Amino acid sequence: MAIEPIVRRRVAFVFPIYDEEANIDLLHRTVDDVTAPLAGRYDFSFLYVDDGSRDSSLERLTELAAADARVTVVELSRNFGHQMAVTAGLDLVDADAVIIMDSDLQDPPRVALELLEEWERGYDVVYAQRRSRRDSPFKKFTASAFYWFLRKMAAVDIPKNTGDFRLIDRKVVDELRKYRERDRFLRGLVSYVGFKQTAVLFDRDKRHAGVTGYPLTKMLRFAADGILGFSTTPLRMITRMGSLISLLSFLGVLYVVGVKLLAPQTAVPGWAFITIAMFFLGGIQIIMLGVLGSYIGRTYSQVQNRPLYTVAAVRTGVTEDSRSVAR
Repeated sequence: MAIEPIVRRRVAFVFPIYDEEANIDLLHRTVDDVTAPLAGRYDFSFLYVDDGSRDSSLERLTELAAADARVTVVELSRNFGHQMAVTAGLDLVDADAVIIMDSDLQDPPRVALELLEEWERGYDVVYAQRRSRRDSPFKKFTASAFYWFLRKMAAVDIPKNTGDFRLIDRKVVDELRKYRERDRFLRGLVSYVGFKQTAVLFDRDKRHAGVTGYPLTKMLRFAADGILGFSTTPLRMITRMGSLISLLSFLGVLYVVGVKLLAPQTAVPGWAFITIAMFFLGGIQIIMLGVLGSYIGRTYSQVQNRPLYTVAAVRTGVTEDSRSVAR
């Protein structure tokens, strides 16, 4: 009786890289050590996407690819942003499962083993959910406020305290490749496509080195992508706010008429009230126009149908293929 050969499933790690020269060597070494005990069950590969780094990250990655045949380095032609870098990795990867992980070591590589266990139990998406995080109080507050607001506004259920650290099965990756919106919020897209999903709780570590690629301005823009990309609630709120203001204005008219008819001697010209009301209504109108403009701007960017990113070169441990690829 012939013995069937053991077919090892392919698992690929995708790392978006932006100015992470101080983290790359330790990151790869740690992930390699963590996955080594499972080398007999899985074929591991590592795809690093350099998102236009300004430091020596690309040089470090090139050396890594030359030393390890499992490493592929994708060089984007410029900085397209974290979500686009992850998208490029998902578009180019070829594996049975993909694990997305940031490169600052705040996402502990050891958690990847738990993600694989849940995948083997039949789940298509296994997302790492933060049980605790070693961040500043301001960062914790803004993150908590963001997820609370997102759950109230979004049309899909996006799990709280989750980032892009997750395992995604091949069929989910194939489905995500169909979604080409420019203002990307990947964790929302993963929730939107569905499939069997579960969480693995973990404690988030401190950043090993470098500075965050998400300062406050980028975080606000990212939050807007999550809200505007998965909800039309802001548009409905404009209608409700307009109705409320109209009601208050009607009540104000009734009050003025009542004073004129019932107590004309108490009527005093209210220049201060008129000025405050004018600025208040003007501010509301500007906010409404801003919300409308955000949706219109997203539509304008989408109908241009430009590529999401451009690949300048792809480097592997065997060959180096330098080419320009638009996606």
